[in-house]
Amino acid sequence: MGGGSQQTVPGEPDSGKAKGVYTWEEVQSHCSRNDQWLVIDRKVYNITQWAKRHPGGFQVISYYAGEDATEAFTAFHPDPKFVQKFLKPLLIGELATTEPSQDRDKNAAIVQDFEALRARVEKRGLFRAQPLFFFLHLSHILLLEALGWLTVWMWGTGWIQTLVCSVFLATAQAQAGWLQHDFGHLSVFKKSSWNHLAHKFVIGHLKGASSNWWNHRHFRHHAKPNIFIKDPDINTLHLFVLGRTQPVEYGIKKIKHMPYNRQHKYFFLVGPPLIIPVFFNIHVMQTMVSRRDLVDLAWFISFYLRFFSSYIPLYGLVGSLVLISIVRFLESHWFVWVTQMNHIPMDIDHEKHKDWLTMQLQSTCNIEQSFFNDWFSGHLNFQIEHHLFPMMPRHNYHLVAPQVRELCEKHGIPYQEKTLWRGFADIVTSLKTSGDLWLDAYLHK
Repeated sequence: MGGGSQQTVPGEPDSGKAKGVYTWEEVQSHCSRNDQWLVIDRKVYNITQWAKRHPGGFQVISYYAGEDATEAFTAFHPDPKFVQKFLKPLLIGELATTEPSQDRDKNAAIVQDFEALRARVEKRGLFRAQPLFFFLHLSHILLLEALGWLTVWMWGTGWIQTLVCSVFLATAQAQAGWLQHDFGHLSVFKKSSWNHLAHKFVIGHLKGASSNWWNHRHFRHHAKPNIFIKDPDINTLHLFVLGRTQPVEYGIKKIKHMPYNRQHKYFFLVGPPLIIPVFFNIHVMQTMVSRRDLVDLAWFISFYLRFFSSYIPLYGLVGSLVLISIVRFLESHWFVWVTQMNHIPMDIDHEKHKDWLTMQLQSTCNIEQSFFNDWFSGHLNFQIEHHLFPMMPRHNYHLVAPQVRELCEKHGIPYQEKTLWRGFADIVTSLKTSGDLWLDAYLHK
């Protein structure tokens, strides 16, 4: 049944407007910036105007314009019934009965099996957090900060004491980064409002960044990981070429912003040292100012007031600026190596419209479990499980991992797990491979 034929949709309250019945072809034609439809549980919604007011940002919801957004919707919303009150006015119809529930070439069996797995996981209570775990995690962050300050307060501000202090503070910053990640994903408290408040405290007051900046950036990454244009984490500003497709495209077009065949070498100078101290800090400030985000700006300022009031009496203004620069430098290395080992070596390409399980497994890999790996990476060594279930508390990833692996084996989807050192090495290896592909295309195609 095509052409958007009009009828009243069974089960929906009669709003006085007839509802349409649509084919996938019709839905897929509404994917432009000013005309956006999407499908959730076979219901068709016109999100054109709503996208601008979407709490998660207009980009992340627009990524699913013209597509089935059911799996992403389930992954990102802890209370679907609450969200229904926002969806109801946007409802314009449903898919025709002759249309499959999945769009394009998505595997219905994979979608159904993953939905069943999610139901079993929810029944086991694996989306319930253990408050003591997160309280202890916060406590050890505060302890690290206190140890950093006590080191220079008690034993002076010599270079050795300053280095020890910097290591304590950088460790606290890295661990606070994992904790804000937990709150940002709404995986700690039952009430979303509590998670949002705690997120602002941790990322704003403990780290000196912006929760809204993080939310609008990070959920785009989760919605379409390792997909060009859509995933901001692979937007390298032409400093690097990634994957196997982009290097060849750049090479054929004779694009040479950098000597990409040497990118595995200059990565050590550009990536780990500069991501947080330069790129993230500038982007955070630009975002807060351009959006006039006064709340996040206040939290941001509170971090620096606390830091400078603690260290200016010991180091003076210039010395305190040097100290925070060292801390950011160390933290940035930690952050980049941990976050990139799960994604850079994986498939990076243009949009392929895969189902949720396939898309996430092609773009993520795991690092083997150990107490140190769990702590060091904030449990993001279970990157596969985190991407499949972004609202799951991280202390439960190891419980669902065997079931995810079993499901992948059933459908022939590779489930990659590596050692920590292999994960680090694969970043450099993949950059070299991409650089070699670029050079070959640049010279010979």
